[in-house]
Amino acid sequence: MKKNSAPKLVIVGSIGIDTIETPREKHVEILGGSVSYACAAASFFVKTGMVGVVGTDFPPEHRALWEKMGIDLSGLQTEKGKTFRWSGVYEENMDNRRTLLTELNVFESFSPKLPEAYCDAPYLFLGNIAPELQLRVLEQVRAPEFVLIDTMDLWINIAHKKLVEVVSKCDMLTLNESEARLFTGQHSLMDASKALLAMGPQFVLIKKGQSGSMLFSKNGLFLLHAFPLADFKDPTGAGDTFAGGLMGALAESGGTDEKAIRRAMVYGSVAAAFGVEEFSLERLAALDRKQIDARYDMFKSMCRID
Repeated sequence: MKKNSAPKLVIVGSIGIDTIETPREKHVEILGGSVSYACAAASFFVKTGMVGVVGTDFPPEHRALWEKMGIDLSGLQTEKGKTFRWSGVYEENMDNRRTLLTELNVFESFSPKLPEAYCDAPYLFLGNIAPELQLRVLEQVRAPEFVLIDTMDLWINIAHKKLVEVVSKCDMLTLNESEARLFTGQHSLMDASKALLAMGPQFVLIKKGQSGSMLFSKNGLFLLHAFPLADFKDPTGAGDTFAGGLMGALAESGGTDEKAIRRAMVYGSVAAAFGVEEFSLERLAALDRKQIDARYDMFKSMCRID
């Protein structure tokens, strides 16, 4: 990719400093946030622009890491104050976690502002932020070819109307099983997907953690298992890494059809599997495209039926 070219993919989301404890390890004040993981994963495929906010206390080595990965930081805002902080503890099964601390800090007043070069990006991923902010970003972009949005139970509960509005303007919605049921009031994921597709998106991607993901469209259902791992260290950010890898691979392909999305989902699963092998962005920072492609080919061979 050209060093000075405009980003082909823009990702908007949170940036945080995390303290994470698992049954085996505890890491204090490490780089986190949805946009960190998603941009890191996407950077292996296309030039990616980051939109987020940090405080004046943000460690310069984190910014240097993003730059080393080739992420465009023109959309990164620095405001006076402290960076968003989150602390959590994982249970023995590594699926359930308990939040100990959430400090919004400068993220509380975050207002996404896209640099001019970002406004014509053909691919856009709106991470898990308030629907009002997602709509604000959509007002700034001119004619994106493909928009993916993520959400969570908080916005479903307190900003339902705005969330329905932003869902109607996206090409694909991603959320987990419990969020799909909460959003639609349907227990069956098949019924929930129909209700979500009726809101306007062409695709609904339901994340199932270690069980993989489900892609729903008018053409039916595509099932993808997660890449199998013998062991992993930290599941934080796995969903964002998956979505970032997916969008990066999709943008690289130049496609927006279901076949291209299915292929991109495999790359997303591969990226997420690498990411959880270490804490924060440690594993992604040590990765190269050759390793990603090798695991992609391995994953495809696992899924063959003839």
